Amino acid sequence: MLDAALKTQLKDYLTRLREPVELVASLDDGASSREMAALLDDIAALSDKVTVVRRADDARRPSFAVTRPGQDVGVRFAGLPMGHEFTSLVLALLQVGGHPPKASAETIERIRALDGDYTFETYFSLSCQNCPDVVQALNLMAALNPRIRHVAIDGALFQAEVETRGVMAVPAVFLNGEPFAQGRMSLDQLVAKLDTGAVARQAEAIKAKQAFDVLVVGGGPAGAAAAIYAARKGIRTGVAAERFGGQVLDTMGIENFISVRHTEGPKLGVALEEHVREYGVDIMNLQTVTKLVPAAEPGGLVTVELASGAALQARSVIGAPGARWRTMNVPGEDQYRNKGVAFCPHCDGPLFKGKRVAVIGGGNSGVEAAIDLAGIVSHVTLVEFDGKLRADAVLQDRLRALPNVTILTSAQTTEVLGDGQKVTGLAWKDRTSGAEQRIELEGVFVQIGLVPNTEWLKGTVALSPRGEIEIDARGATSVPGVYAAGDATTVPHKQIVIAMGEGAKAALSAFDHLIRSAAPTPAASAQPALARAA
Repeated sequence: MLDAALKTQLKDYLTRLREPVELVASLDDGASSREMAALLDDIAALSDKVTVVRRADDARRPSFAVTRPGQDVGVRFAGLPMGHEFTSLVLALLQVGGHPPKASAETIERIRALDGDYTFETYFSLSCQNCPDVVQALNLMAALNPRIRHVAIDGALFQAEVETRGVMAVPAVFLNGEPFAQGRMSLDQLVAKLDTGAVARQAEAIKAKQAFDVLVVGGGPAGAAAAIYAARKGIRTGVAAERFGGQVLDTMGIENFISVRHTEGPKLGVALEEHVREYGVDIMNLQTVTKLVPAAEPGGLVTVELASGAALQARSVIGAPGARWRTMNVPGEDQYRNKGVAFCPHCDGPLFKGKRVAVIGGGNSGVEAAIDLAGIVSHVTLVEFDGKLRADAVLQDRLRALPNVTILTSAQTTEVLGDGQKVTGLAWKDRTSGAEQRIELEGVFVQIGLVPNTEWLKGTVALSPRGEIEIDARGATSVPGVYAAGDATTVPHKQIVIAMGEGAKAALSAFDHLIRSAAPTPAASAQPALARAA
């Protein structure tokens, strides 16, 4: 089941097991069960601490539990955890086997202290880059707390179950049989959702923080670069972000990041955070910024207000809030989000196998999505508002060569149709003739660009008509001491490598502002990292 290279890598990881691990398989006579049996046998052959037990004690087959002999650890996979989920399997083996997790001591203690019985079920697809974070987080929680149980379910393999539960987007998490969460969530986000007092405690901790020399709002490529460049100057630096990594976490493949031939968004997101932490930066995750209050006088403190009720102050602020998916703003879109309306073809495409879908948008993202989906679904209708597609010619040629694709141009989407539970069709108007049309289908993938996350700056900082932060060549905004970088600004060409350069530039400009205003306060926690980097 595993090739030689994977076996070599896995064998090395399994040397880190501290306790015996038992793989308890529940199989039937199907081909998937035979593949699972081969996978488990391959794993057991790589370590004398791993054994396989065949016991048909679970209703989902094929499935297997990752547990400790004689103990009841609630980690289970229903389906083959390959593709993006192979890492989840490796981590589950290590976590159940006693290898220390990377989570902070505070988070681990919060998980162990959760009071209640929690049974989680997560539906994933093997092509989903957002699913592993959720699967791995819930597996870790189940490994740490005996009252937490988790089963990760391959939605493509258990299609009838997916249909019954109305799962049309992954990852989809159920808690004790009821819908709990949808989409990418980090370990801290999941724990915070269960630990209802977490927000208040974090708010109190934030209120007690001293003013920063540089406060970065946003944890994407621009924010990470800004934080690193600021911290390397030896000044007190903080980052407030809803989720570190930002839009990068939703990017499937990255092949134009200079010197790195190929990587994936989630991997890059983890690397960004690890790099920032090396410099002693105070990272405040899960923080939604609601308002920026300029300094009352030249050289004074800028205030950033948070949704929790807390506020942060800094001598300079770098806004790098990034962007989010643009929506169509038509009737039915919000109602059927995650019920047929989706934004990630890589994640949710497998759930529409053999069905009819539409892709909204004729740019590179839309055409690439249509090409990918055409290999999974029965038919794709690409809907473009303009009179022609805007994607690169090579992509258009590939799309037009596919037999199960229809291309509509000069087509204005007017409504997403449904039966109250799921999408059943799409209404559109021919912009040339004015004729109104309907398409029967089961899914709509929206790929029409991004919207800057700048609502918290309205009325304070000058914004373009598109809502982007207006900046000059140095990254300065219309407010003294406030700088900006990345996809939320007026800088053209929204690319990762450009965002990083803009973040670095904004940090250098902010530092220049500080040294011309007054001497910055050295950040003691950053000194060891600075010495290592010298």
